[in-house]
Amino acid sequence: MASSPMETALATEVALWAKRGGLLFKQARHAASMNQKALASVSGTSRTTLSAYEHGRKSPTLETAGRILDAAGFRLALEPKVAFTARASGGRTFHVPSRLPRLPIAAALGVVRLGDRVYDLADRDARRAAYTALLCEGLPQELLDHLDGVLLVELWDELALPADIRAEWWPLVEEARHEAGVMN
Repeated sequence: MASSPMETALATEVALWAKRGGLLFKQARHAASMNQKALASVSGTSRTTLSAYEHGRKSPTLETAGRILDAAGFRLALEPKVAFTARASGGRTFHVPSRLPRLPIAAALGVVRLGDRVYDLADRDARRAAYTALLCEGLPQELLDHLDGVLLVELWDELALPADIRAEWWPLVEEARHEAGVMN
């Protein structure tokens, strides 16, 4: 019996998620310095089943995925997706997220190369310059990788931004301040 286009698309999507999930398990296992046998034993599954998960041949239930990640020292978490809208300003395009992203500390305070410049985000002045460049010229992936919402809100009043870019980002900053109970 032939599959409908919808069934084919769904099967393709499930296979993609199985491969992503497998990569997640493999990354967690490597980060925990465990081999398949050790992680399988600690998580209460077999090595062959864990291998099938890692290679995308099988998909675990959420409960099983959580148990395997927990055994590797990680947790399964729900994180809101950030979407971007492209806006035009002075002949160039800038991107505005649907929500302010949060970064792990190592990324939020790490060293980043944007174009031909290198910024140490742990240094407030360098972070101010990097955030100005990111808001004005950053691509969506650069914003996700290097812009931390809390640090942006903290620096907001010090950023030298064109008025139209400031106006597009302002609602996000204001919403974050409101959620944190910080009033202007």
